[in-house]
Amino acid sequence: MTAPALVALAHGSRDPRSAATIQALVDEVRTMRPDLRIEAAFLELSKPTFGKVVDKLVRAGYDEIVVVPLLLSDAYHAQVDVPRAIAEAMERHAGLKVRATHILGLENVFLEVLDERLRSTLRAARVRELDALVLAAAGSSDSMANQAVARLARVWGTHHRLPVVAAFASSSPPATGEAVRQFRAEGRRHIAVGSLFLAPGFLPDRAAELALEAGAVAVSDPLGAHPEVARTILARYAVGAVELVPV
Repeated sequence: MTAPALVALAHGSRDPRSAATIQALVDEVRTMRPDLRIEAAFLELSKPTFGKVVDKLVRAGYDEIVVVPLLLSDAYHAQVDVPRAIAEAMERHAGLKVRATHILGLENVFLEVLDERLRSTLRAARVRELDALVLAAAGSSDSMANQAVARLARVWGTHHRLPVVAAFASSSPPATGEAVRQFRAEGRRHIAVGSLFLAPGFLPDRAAELALEAGAVAVSDPLGAHPEVARTILARYAVGAVELVPV
C-alpha cells in the first residue's frame, strides 16, 4: 500500500528567496524520508500552486494526500485559505482524500532554531553582551494568534533571563522599531531581535530594517531550512497519515 503523499503548503511571496527557502526545507524533509512522495506548494504569489501539485499527484496515482500547512500562526490563512484550497481540490478529483494537519505553529523547539540563527548573527557582528530581546513575527488581525507569539516570547525571555517583548511586522503593534526604542528608553543598549519567520521576504526585511534603524545590535535570519523544522513537518505528517486510515 502506497503511503499518502505529503504536500508542504506555504503561503507564498513575491520575493523569490521565500520560495527558494521553502524548496530547501522540503529537500531537507526528503532527505529524512526518501520513501515518501513530498511536494512543496503555495497558496498564492509563488509557484507551484496547490491545485497544480494535487493534479500532478493524482496523475501519478495518489488518492491520499496529507497537507502540512507551513504556517506559524493559526489565523486567517490557516482557518480559511487552506480549507478552501483543499475543498476545491477534492471537488475536482472524485475519490481523492486530503487531510490537512495542524499548522507548524509555535513549537518551543523553534526557539532553539532561533537561538542558533541569532548566535550566528551575533558572532558575525562581534556582539558578546545582550540586555534585551525582541521576538519579531508577522503579526495578525487575530488577537489570539498574536497572544501565542507573546507567550512564546515570554518563554524565550525566561530561558535567557532577559526582558523580552513580541513585535509584529504587520497588523498589530508594537513594530520592531517601537519595541527596540522602548528598551533603549529604559537604558538598554544591547538589544537583539529574533526573526520568527519561516523564510525571508518583505515582512522579515521590514522588521529587520526598523529594528536596526532603532538601534538593535543584531537581527537573526528566519528559521529557514533547519532540520528541526523538517522534523516537525514529518511529525505533523505522521498524525495526518494515521487520521486518513478508516476506523
